[in-house]
Amino acid sequence: MEYDYVVVGAGTAGSVLAARLSEDPGASVLLLEAGGAGAPAWPRLLGTSRNWGERTAEQASTGTSIPLARGRGLGGSSALNAMVFTRGHRSSYDAWTAKGWGFDDLLPYLKRSERAPGRDARWRGQSGPLTVAPAAEPNPVLEACMEAAVEAGHRRADDISSGLEEGFGWPDLNIAGGRRQSAADAYLAPASGRGNLRVVTDAPVHRVLIERGRCAGVTYTAAGEQVTVRAAREVVLAAGAIGTPRLLLSSGIGPSEHLREMGVEVVRNLPGVGSNLQDHVMAGLVYAPARPIPTPRNNHGEALGLLRGPDARDEPDLQIIFVDVPSHSPALGGPRHGYTIRVSLMRPHSRGTVRLASASPTAPPVIDPGYYSDARDLNTMVAGLRAAREIGRARALDGWRGGEMLPGVEVRDRRALRAYLRAGLASYFHPAGTCAIGPVVDEELRVHGIEGLRVADASVMPSIVSGNTDATVYGIAERAAELITST
Repeated sequence: MEYDYVVVGAGTAGSVLAARLSEDPGASVLLLEAGGAGAPAWPRLLGTSRNWGERTAEQASTGTSIPLARGRGLGGSSALNAMVFTRGHRSSYDAWTAKGWGFDDLLPYLKRSERAPGRDARWRGQSGPLTVAPAAEPNPVLEACMEAAVEAGHRRADDISSGLEEGFGWPDLNIAGGRRQSAADAYLAPASGRGNLRVVTDAPVHRVLIERGRCAGVTYTAAGEQVTVRAAREVVLAAGAIGTPRLLLSSGIGPSEHLREMGVEVVRNLPGVGSNLQDHVMAGLVYAPARPIPTPRNNHGEALGLLRGPDARDEPDLQIIFVDVPSHSPALGGPRHGYTIRVSLMRPHSRGTVRLASASPTAPPVIDPGYYSDARDLNTMVAGLRAAREIGRARALDGWRGGEMLPGVEVRDRRALRAYLRAGLASYFHPAGTCAIGPVVDEELRVHGIEGLRVADASVMPSIVSGNTDATVYGIAERAAELITST
């Protein structure tokens, strides 16, 4: 079998790529997805086969291993996530310093993905496949949280999802007509009738095939049989910041010392593969309610803010999001009812790795994000918790606040707050950076030293953006599709 393009992974990026590449009726496209299809429902999907179900390696900073959810199936993490659709602040794109990848360069592709009615058309898309908008009827407790943030001295943002503002506002959500809209819904479904696009689910890819320095195709498993398919033009990896480096490593592309240690034949020594792993960590204040909280109508997290910690220089590095249910690490006990002021580190200094556990291409990878390995990250999170407490004490929340249950008002000094952050370590599920522009791929996302192979997903980010990563991945994939078709 041969196709012009083989796309690996039908998540956010893969759905975009398959749809855009198949717009050319003369190009044949094969999209391979390890998972299947199914009706999404947040957050219950975290306990289903739509989640890969992986955990991190034991973290040196905490001595614990934590869940790291990522989507498996059509739509990938866009069918699993909490549906917040927000770009990072423009400063986090400009920090990439890669030609053609600053905020102004990426803006047309960010706009291309979205339909954002009511937003400023200079900065926001008006006719893209994905419909995004703020919650139509926010939960009253979250409206009170928003007023509390303003009362605490924070700016009210007009469009916090734009990437242009700091302060607090109502972010866009990828909810259309009361239902989640994943990348598969927005991109793949409209393209499903094209005769030149084939989508194969339950088909994990095990290796990319390299012949005389060129990627010739991939091998995958379907219905218990191993299948080899060839690519006449290109193979594009869109398996995410965990899946893409794992596949490259299993194929002999990565740090030669590690590959030899695992018993994998070295095809290309590329030390950056699987390095530079970054993620957003989170923790928060959980309050018992003074009165019943109305039944959530949207995605639980409907309002958020972007602000600067004490060590931030030219960019915001903290997010505070208000959640209308208790939200905390499973390692911590807490109330069954309440609301949360949750803090996340947006621009971490810590770095980690994705590595193989064995030569078997089906073995789960070893994921070590290195959370809090850089002391600056823990200090910034302490500052974030203190800023969250100022909001939590504001008069606007007097009618809702029944008492701080986590970490508790007695946890106040720096040492106690740092201990709470370690004990309650949790991921925001935003891995990025493991096949970064520069060390692994060039500015057109081509893997160094191998023809016919590109990467187009969150792994190409040199540094993680200061926002939930899904919106950025849409933009990366839109730009990748144009780069491929213009070659």
